[in-house]
This record gives sequence, C-alpha cells and structure tokens, in this order.
Amino acid sequence: MMRKYFTLLALIILPLSSSGHVRAQTVESHYFSETGHNVFGDFLAFYQSNPAAEYIFGYPITEQIPGRDGRTVQYFQRARFELNPDQPEGQRVTLTALGRETYFSRGGIDVGNSFSCHFYAETGFSVCFAFLDFYDDNGGAAQFGFPISNFENHDSKIVQYFERARLEWQPWRPDGFRVVISDLGRTFFDQIGEDPALLRPASPINNAPRVITELHVRAFVLKAVTLSSDSQTFFVIVQDQNLQPIANAVCTAVVKWRNTASDSRSLYSDKYGIGNFSIQFNDQEKGSLVPVEITCAYEALTATTITSFRIWY
Repeated sequence: MMRKYFTLLALIILPLSSSGHVRAQTVESHYFSETGHNVFGDFLAFYQSNPAAEYIFGYPITEQIPGRDGRTVQYFQRARFELNPDQPEGQRVTLTALGRETYFSRGGIDVGNSFSCHFYAETGFSVCFAFLDFYDDNGGAAQFGFPISNFENHDSKIVQYFERARLEWQPWRPDGFRVVISDLGRTFFDQIGEDPALLRPASPINNAPRVITELHVRAFVLKAVTLSSDSQTFFVIVQDQNLQPIANAVCTAVVKWRNTASDSRSLYSDKYGIGNFSIQFNDQEKGSLVPVEITCAYEALTATTITSFRIWY
C-alpha cells in the first residue's frame, strides 16, 4: 500500500520537474526566476528599453510563442508583446491593445469634478485624480494609450480602461501606491484560449545556478482517521516559487498529541521534492484531533505548513 501511494504521489509531482534550473542572463537573453521564463531578442531589447519594465509590464508568464491569432507573441503579467519582423530594428515590437481587447462596460461612475481631470478628445474620455497622476508619471498615452472608459466598478474595484492597460484603485495600499496596473496579460491569455501548458516554467536557454526566491511546503497524511493504537504516514512536498521540486530541503515535523509530549521527526526531500515519515502510537484519546506542524528549510528560506488527522476509535 505504501508503494502504491508513493508511486501515485511521484506521478503527480513528476510533470512539474521538467525544468528545474533558472536560466543564465546574457546580452541576448534573460531568465526571470520569479516566473520561470526567458525573454530574448527583440522582445528583450524592448523590455529593457523601459526603465520601469518590471513595474509596467510585469514578469513573463510564457515563452515567445506563436499566438492563437497567428502572431509571434510573448505574454507578461500586464502586457503582451507582438513581433513585427518586417519593421526596422527598434520598431519590431508593439504592445497588444489589452485594454480594448478585454474591456466590457459596467456603466461609468460620474466623478463630477472637471478641475482635477484631463479630457482626451482622441477618445472622448477624461482621466482624473490619482489615476491622472499615475498616468502622467508612467508614460501617459505613449505607454498606456488613450482612455476608453470612465471610472467603472469591476469586481468591487474602481477601475479605468485604456487602450493598452487597465488601472485600478486599491485603497488598502499605502498613500502614493494605491493606483496599480491590472494583470491583463493573464486575463487576455485565458480569454483568447491559449494553451494553459504554456504557463509552465520553461527550461533554461543557458545553464546557470538555480535561483530560488520562495519556498512552498504542503503536507498530507495517509489516513484521515486512525485507531487509538495505530500507525500514520506523512507526506511532505517542497517546491520553489514556480512550483518546481526542491531536493535536499531539511524538514522538521512536530506531532502534537493531546495528552502526551509532542513527537518530533526530521526528513529530507528527494529529487521530486517529496519526503515522508511514519510513526506508531498507542492509547491516544478517542475523538481527538492531532495537528502536525512541518517546517522546511532550504538555504536561507523557510516555510511552514500544518496537516492533521483524527483518532477515531
């Protein structure tokens, strides 16, 4: 039975392990460990030409691909780059009009104050208040295109659409950071029906040391309920920021019994990011819930998760 469960677990995790290395950065290509994708060639030159690229465009969420609309494209969190190879060098990359492509009206909000607004005759809409400050400070029409809507309420957020972007108001953020750019790159990716497999982290173009910025730990038990005198097996999965397996992570599990001292166990993750351990116990209180806290460490990173099981009878 143990072999059966472990084999099943490996089959679940194995597809995630196809690209476990971060790509090297060269003049021609750059690997973004945050999302596990490369940017290269004309797309990289265009990206690097914007000093606020990570803020404006976000990180790449696909490789350079032939899009469903027949264009060579690359998706980013907040943008989509299109390649126009017939154009002169430096003019071959354009931005998809994501605002126009994803906009649907839910009715405008009347701000009623023309003194804090700028009217754009090109599209017949105004940009106002903090949205106007953000718009002007981050490239204006050259970056985002002209406004194509008034303020609107979408998903309980005040937003405004532009030809190539959407701005949204997040009042819980600190003053001066409450206007953000919506992640329309992923929205349009789903809307146009691109293959979700394209979102998976890709293999590095150039060999480089793996860069891990986040640790994700999950755990579960073999049996949801046990006898008062029984055994239990725990499985731990350790992954990086792109949900790729991490080998040789050091994990400590603390089993917290209700009426006895806690048990502590140590384990290491294997090449699939999986670790497991088993315990035996006697005379535990029937009906009690047994929490298990598992903390894993890799290099300078740590992460903790909790699982549990119940002593049934």
